[in-house]
Amino acid sequence: MILFISGRTDIVGFYSEWFFKRYKTGYFDVRNPFNPSLVNRINISDVDAILFCTKNPIPILKDINKINKPILFHVTLTPYHKDIEPNVPPKGLIIKAIKKLSNLIGIDNICVRYDPIFISDKYTLEYHIKAFDKMCNLLNGYVKTIIVSFLDDYKNVRKNKNILKYRELTENDYQQIGLNFSQSAKKNNMTVQTCFEDRNLVEYGFIKGDCLSHELAYKLTGKKHKTWKARKGNKCNCVELVDIGSYNTCKHMCKYCYANYDEEKVNENFSKHDINSSLLIGQIGEEDTIKVRTK
Repeated sequence: MILFISGRTDIVGFYSEWFFKRYKTGYFDVRNPFNPSLVNRINISDVDAILFCTKNPIPILKDINKINKPILFHVTLTPYHKDIEPNVPPKGLIIKAIKKLSNLIGIDNICVRYDPIFISDKYTLEYHIKAFDKMCNLLNGYVKTIIVSFLDDYKNVRKNKNILKYRELTENDYQQIGLNFSQSAKKNNMTVQTCFEDRNLVEYGFIKGDCLSHELAYKLTGKKHKTWKARKGNKCNCVELVDIGSYNTCKHMCKYCYANYDEEKVNENFSKHDINSSLLIGQIGEEDTIKVRTK
């Protein structure tokens, strides 16, 4: 089993203390988002590796040596300001944290996600090209893999359309992103890739890769893993992951987020977080059924 921490919220950024308490206790409880009375119990003894996904790795740095499982980090780093990412720390601090994290866990175990890309009058094509090049220059020697994705039509995106003010990407946009991003990555000893994108940009030098490939998962764990069933019933080649997060709990409040779609609910859920609970949000109730998940 590979834990995903998390595609539903930023546990590293906002709930690291809870994570380490649960890790020490030996298990996590996770509500099924489609059947809330069903709780999956995940024992640390059944975990083979952990994939962390965060916009802010700073809170976990001081305790990362407490984790005795193979770990990978995906750190999302985008060039948007407070109008789009209200509560993400300054990007200079995140750059420093990525460098420290790379030194702690090794350059092969960390990648950066430039995710998602959208273009507007403020965040122009030229803006992204310059920002991506600067990021690659700053992270040369600390990161080898950059994963890129494009804005998707999520509920939260539609709700915040007047804030995002995005426009549809043209073929010229894709070409310029592909050529310029590939050049920036190459000169800084990096590769740039997409995962599960309709436009993979391989014709411009991108790699069509996986966020977590079977080869890397096997290298980490010595085990073979199922293929993850991606959204809309399609399949990507990433390995199956077990997410311990909850939707509508991320305080970054990014306007393009797929995991948040109700900011009032985010604040309500955040107020129900109890560091001593086995659940990220709330408590186990008498009506809940707990099922141990082993794979």
